[in-house]
Amino acid sequence: MNRNTLLKWAPLLVLVLLIALFTAVNANFLSVRNFARLATAAAPPLMVALGVTFIIVMGSIDLSMEGTVSLTAVLFCMISLALGDSLLPVGWVALPLTLLTGTVIGALVGLLHVRLRIPSFMASLAMGFVGTGAAILITGGAIVRSHDEAFRSLQTVHFLQFPLMCWLALVCFLAAWFIQTKTTLGRNFYAVGGGEELAHASGLNVKRVRIMGFALAGTFYAIAAIMMVARLGQAESTTGANMMFTSVTSVVVGGVALWGGIGGVWNALVGVLIVTVISNGMVVAGLPTFIQDGVLGVLVIIAVVLSTDRRSISFVK
Repeated sequence: MNRNTLLKWAPLLVLVLLIALFTAVNANFLSVRNFARLATAAAPPLMVALGVTFIIVMGSIDLSMEGTVSLTAVLFCMISLALGDSLLPVGWVALPLTLLTGTVIGALVGLLHVRLRIPSFMASLAMGFVGTGAAILITGGAIVRSHDEAFRSLQTVHFLQFPLMCWLALVCFLAAWFIQTKTTLGRNFYAVGGGEELAHASGLNVKRVRIMGFALAGTFYAIAAIMMVARLGQAESTTGANMMFTSVTSVVVGGVALWGGIGGVWNALVGVLIVTVISNGMVVAGLPTFIQDGVLGVLVIIAVVLSTDRRSISFVK
């Protein structure tokens, strides 16, 4: 087995070993109820990780997810409340408006990045701060609650013992996979990540592809926000807290290369499951939160070290 094959399957192997380890510690870990709990916890971070994956595949980085999730979650709740706090007859309008808001925020990040030539991590980080600040301004720091039982059914209604949110996450994942593998846009992401100058020389509008990538990521962040509201029944300026660490960690641990062009949504899925299993398993085992963060940090370092050919890199940014 060569190095590339090992690296390709290593994240999945780590996931299987983690499940086996925590099952040995506590047999209840392998129960359907716990798996449903895992899937529910993983759904919102998976949406964010899918968006981040498209950005990293292009060789960029997006750190706007926390502000975007917080702002879109707050806007969804407030629009829903203004329309009667019910999906019917007109409350459903809050859903497309929230998705549109996330898409616009993402597109703005892309425009700042390519038009003003601001590094992607700086443009996205700044926009994330703007999103969080806007959420605080709109809510005054208060919590906005959603009481719509029809909407909350994403969390409360189960199909095959899993909440509807899990099945929605599966549909979104398949949509992301379709975009990645079956569309010109998905192929363009890899072309840009594999070499921007070569992509430009081949006639590809690299700037447009990057803007569309950030806009698509923003859409997935908004989906995550909607899921968070369905799960918690509320939104506030901190709804997106910790999304940055969780999503980027998941993508990297799952095997998406930070320099672009390598990896995809399957890697993001495995990475999110690894992070979720570690968090859930350590709770089941009774271990404190700081140990979870430490383990995840070590995994990130190991993943980057193993996946990077440092002999071919003359300078580390």
